[in-house]
Amino acid sequence: MYKRVADGLRFPEGPIALADGSVVLVQIASGDLSRVHSDGRIERIAHLGGGPNGAAIGPGGLCYICNNGGFAWHDVPGEYLRPVGLPSDYAGGRIERVELTTGRSEILYTHCNGVALRGPNDIVFDSEGGFWFTDLGKISGRSMDRGSVFYARADGSLIREVIFPMTTPNGIGLSPDGHTLYVSETDTSRLWAFTITGEGEIAQAPWPSPHGGRIVFGAGGYDRFDSLAIEAGGNVCVASIVRGGVAVISPAGELVEFVETPVPYCTNIAFGGPDLSTAYLTLSGTGELLAVAWPRPGLRLSHQHSQR
Repeated sequence: MYKRVADGLRFPEGPIALADGSVVLVQIASGDLSRVHSDGRIERIAHLGGGPNGAAIGPGGLCYICNNGGFAWHDVPGEYLRPVGLPSDYAGGRIERVELTTGRSEILYTHCNGVALRGPNDIVFDSEGGFWFTDLGKISGRSMDRGSVFYARADGSLIREVIFPMTTPNGIGLSPDGHTLYVSETDTSRLWAFTITGEGEIAQAPWPSPHGGRIVFGAGGYDRFDSLAIEAGGNVCVASIVRGGVAVISPAGELVEFVETPVPYCTNIAFGGPDLSTAYLTLSGTGELLAVAWPRPGLRLSHQHSQR
């Protein structure tokens, strides 16, 4: 049974379940970082502009944001809001961090070795305080970027492109032991795994891997994968935009189950509650945040659950 925690949100993504029962998330279409209280009240933390997309709690309780630079929007009132390309004021992507108590924000990264970030999308921290993030890229007319995965330090001292090229890399997460990086691709509906060998380093699987990863799962038919979260037991939970729900995939590549949502355009899943057995889902197209009891506990993320 789903509980609607909040509605009326402007394309919500990047939910973070905090220890006080509230959920921090972004509203891409309004450019806001917001807090949804347990009673459904929505509070603006900061207006960031552009397109705040993925979010994660890092060292010191600061919130780190993947800002994709914004979208143009197709809005059918009472039906769906969806992104449709570059906005007229697009000026590039960036990584930002925000103090949740004050709303003060600062930009950490806009480039890597002289190459501009295009559409940073999703982010996950490791136990050492560094973070991995996807850059899905941008689409403009007949042109479409090839995407990347980056590694960066939270203090702004290092950013490194680690995986390239990928086709619309979106969700990103770490296995419970921290040794495997998972990345979902939107347009291919594939889930990839990469073996981590050091700080911002991966082992390279041989050709025909296009980028050094190994394929874990590919959805049949037409679907589009979005963000992901990891269960404590290691299953990878990937949000499904077209089918509408969450595909639960084992590390061995088996589809454990598919959990349907009331409508399509499910984009994110995050675990919260005292035992991490509540899943928070964003239905971005209809502007909803849902909560549902999950049959297995989620993985406790680095840095997140001490934050209030």
